[in-house]
Amino acid sequence: MNMESLEFIIYPDGRVKETVTGIVGASCQEVTAAIETELGQVLSQETTSDYFAVPVYQSEMATNQTTFS
Repeated sequence: MNMESLEFIIYPDGRVKETVTGIVGASCQEVTAAIETELGQVLSQETTSDYFAVPVYQSEMATNQTTFS
């Protein structure tokens, strides 16, 4: 399980840099949408490799087959 985190750097001129780590796929936009609305206008956005990653889900049932000859 990865640790999810949001980091904010607030510059003296009022700009805010937001960095999201540990969230795979586009769901990071859902997590940050409300915060960004409160902070103001988004001037730029950069995606990381986590954004393009596909979440991996493992089912609870495993099948094992062995063939002997």
